[in-house]
Amino acid sequence: MKKLAIITSHPIQYYAPWFRYLANRADLTVKVFYLWDFGVTKQVDVGFRQSFTWDIPLLAGYDYEFVPNVSSTPGTRHFWGLQNPSLVSQVKAYNPDAVLLMNYNYASLYRFLWNWNTRQTPLLFRGDSHRLIAPTGVKAWLKRQWITQIYSRFAACLYVGKANYDYFRYHGVAEKRLFFSPHAVENDRFLSQAESATHQAIAWKQELGIPEHHAVVLFAGKFEPKKRPLDLLHGFLDADLNDVSLLFVGGGSLEQEMRALAAGHSNIYFAPFQNQSLMPRTYATADLVVLPSYGAGETWGLVINEAMCMARPVIASTHVGCAYDLIHPHQNGLKFPAGDVSSLARSLKEAFSDRQRLQNWGEKSCNIVSQYSYTQATQGLMQALTYIKEVSLDNSSYGEVL
Repeated sequence: MKKLAIITSHPIQYYAPWFRYLANRADLTVKVFYLWDFGVTKQVDVGFRQSFTWDIPLLAGYDYEFVPNVSSTPGTRHFWGLQNPSLVSQVKAYNPDAVLLMNYNYASLYRFLWNWNTRQTPLLFRGDSHRLIAPTGVKAWLKRQWITQIYSRFAACLYVGKANYDYFRYHGVAEKRLFFSPHAVENDRFLSQAESATHQAIAWKQELGIPEHHAVVLFAGKFEPKKRPLDLLHGFLDADLNDVSLLFVGGGSLEQEMRALAAGHSNIYFAPFQNQSLMPRTYATADLVVLPSYGAGETWGLVINEAMCMARPVIASTHVGCAYDLIHPHQNGLKFPAGDVSSLARSLKEAFSDRQRLQNWGEKSCNIVSQYSYTQATQGLMQALTYIKEVSLDNSSYGEVL
């Protein structure tokens, strides 16, 4: 039996079900170490500009403990937001066979990396960064050297998709030390609620005032610059689609500007932040889900996973990490060049040019995302654990490039 410690920033609605899944394995013992309590205590989410707690269980079904965070401004939006002086001692007390880190770019985690004896207990890392926008210049070169040194501390790395794999290789992680552990959501929860969510969506659509005969384009998330909801709004207006409405669900810093632009257009609607229990209904309301993000911040885009679980066709920009794994152009959706509003408008027109084909794309989405589940994520983790057990590597060889 392998004894695994997992260190992550805070309870996350996508990770907690995976931890429960891991805890149910007979060949693995897991304990999660949290560095902050956001998500399980009511706090303000800066992106959504409101306070909430997630309404699905995040701490049930697996072993965990919170590591005291002494930061004066706790959070994950800045380097000093996670300061946990007792982290090393608490993980040592658990006496794991290996430690999996889900983040590293915070004060506590750097301290952990430099103080942990990797020869005695190896480290694994699961990340989702990409280089879809490749930086250049001296600063970029120096950053590459630094990140390469960070990754040399890990015996193996888990990559979530193609763009993330390329990122690890660019930073010197040997191919043999990379294991596919895809980003996933709680697929079964969405699938089991599909029928009831469809009935709920009919009523919600009526409450929102969207005409019954209208198809719906959905954006669900934070109304913030990196998500580019304004690109979708402009693209939707340019596309000038018949019998199609645009629905924005969420909140954030751009909301006032978005509402001002939408004023006078009767087929654009807004709904407030929807907690996790209401997301199946949210996606069931849509005929197409769009994620137009721009920049390096959209490392994956789990909203696409969720939408695909609900058999929805999807459109995403080329800066969205998951677009290279989950979107098969003209099979379950489309990709467009990030920031290109005209291309987005053309993609919307193409999607709605054949309504039956659009529905077929949604069914294909459900098939594709079935291979991005906690089962596949766990397979990669177990392969990595087997690898580091079988291969005795000294720390200096971890950064080897093949």
